[in-house]
Amino acid sequence: MSETVTVAGIGADGWAGLCRDAREAITCADVVYGGPRQLALIGDHPGKRPWPSPLLPALDALFDEPGRICVLASGDPMLAGIGTTLVRRLGADRVRILPGVSSVALARARLGWSAEETDVVRVVGHSADRVTRALAPGARLLVLSGDASTPAVLAALLRRTGYGPSRMTVLEELGGPGENHADGTADDWARAEGAALNLIAVDCERAPGARFLPTLPGLPDDAYEHDGQLTKRDLRALALARLAPAPGEVLWDVGAGAGSVGIEWMRAHPRNRAIAVERDPERAARIERNATALGVPDLDVVVGEAPGALADLAAPDAVFVGGGLTAALPACLARKPGRLVAHGVTVESEQLLAAAHRDHGGELTRVAVEQAAPLGGFTGWTPSRTVTQWSVTR
Repeated sequence: MSETVTVAGIGADGWAGLCRDAREAITCADVVYGGPRQLALIGDHPGKRPWPSPLLPALDALFDEPGRICVLASGDPMLAGIGTTLVRRLGADRVRILPGVSSVALARARLGWSAEETDVVRVVGHSADRVTRALAPGARLLVLSGDASTPAVLAALLRRTGYGPSRMTVLEELGGPGENHADGTADDWARAEGAALNLIAVDCERAPGARFLPTLPGLPDDAYEHDGQLTKRDLRALALARLAPAPGEVLWDVGAGAGSVGIEWMRAHPRNRAIAVERDPERAARIERNATALGVPDLDVVVGEAPGALADLAAPDAVFVGGGLTAALPACLARKPGRLVAHGVTVESEQLLAAAHRDHGGELTRVAVEQAAPLGGFTGWTPSRTVTQWSVTR
């Protein structure tokens, strides 16, 4: 097994921008791993090796080799970089990090944006639709771009979501001799593709009349495409309050319908994960469209029925059961999630929830919502179907 692995952050300025320890680590290494762009920045070295593809399945074997290993990363290796991956795989005691100046820090310096007022969204290896979740009037975003096509894709997304007036600044080859900036609004963006290495700054401005969708639970029902199988706004907000999403946790949304609970769980924090389980393939496809439109395209959609569809899923921190209670509830309870919320609208499902409350404790609540609507020449109340909610925290 190799010694401690050194991860050196290198910027577009190459060797000249490296600290003394990073230069020494590269010079003394038997093997230097990196992407083609990073390896080209250090000149001749007999141990230069490009990463294999696919990378992740090969990582463990690479670092079982004896000798001194150095890894090149872009800027700060712990900012959406290989450093984070290696620490998780090898352990922090076996990885030495020598950070450079990150592209995010350089971009903030060029723009005069403070760290505490800037959100970073990574679309490298992901859909640009992730940016949708972060859009808000006055927000400042730094988007870690996938490639040269990302600025045009992002401009189209901003126009589509009502943020066409937002100012975009594409910062290319930050810190290097080829550094270049391009400015414009999303509405007017027509620039040809530039450098593949770029970062996009977005100063968010909403078009007059465009809708703002907060990350708080309880989005309007018409924010979703659905066929009627939707946990309605008020009940959704009540359910998510009891599910209590915390950063990095996993939710099962079982009998997901339109996927609204799982989607709003993921919108609550960018590190949250959700698995939507839906037996109907058409509805499952609709969930994927809703997730993309609302900025959480990484929502995992499983087509299947409880309990079979639940067997191989990642362990949940919280579970919402919106349909198929008879089969789903016992299977979900068996996985012992920290929080569970279940809804029922029939006498039979209400009896199941009453029994669960008797056996496991928690809260049993009946929720009736009425909406004001025209009644002849007057206004009356139109009741929605009463829902029984059982919630339990372990």
